[in-house]
Amino acid sequence: QVQLVESGGGSVQAGGSLRLSCAASAYALSQYCMGWFRRAPGQEREGVASIGSGGATTYADSIKGRFVISRDNAKNTLILQMNSLEREDAAMYYCAAFERYNADYICPLTPQWLWDYWGQGTQVTVSS
Repeated sequence: QVQLVESGGGSVQAGGSLRLSCAASAYALSQYCMGWFRRAPGQEREGVASIGSGGATTYADSIKGRFVISRDNAKNTLILQMNSLEREDAAMYYCAAFERYNADYICPLTPQWLWDYWGQGTQVTVSS
């Protein structure tokens, strides 16, 4: 069983930055795909970024070049550095994980049913 706890959300002006963290309790977290998802009011939950056990990353087109996902397996932590935030980035952000130990594997953001474990979310608000 994996427990995920997000932090770092808050309110920021457009153009600003936020750093989200996800603390994970899991044995051998390095063997898991880790990812960030978000849900804006009235919209479906969407994938934002993922990172595999070997470090391969995937990003949604809408955030490429602005967000960076990273992981620290020794600290059981997943990070999402969000820069140049736009109003459209405002959402509840969720950390997620599923087990897949393959150094070359690129963790897909869809379908979401692949992702077995989810955090409670952290809110990001972006004002103009």
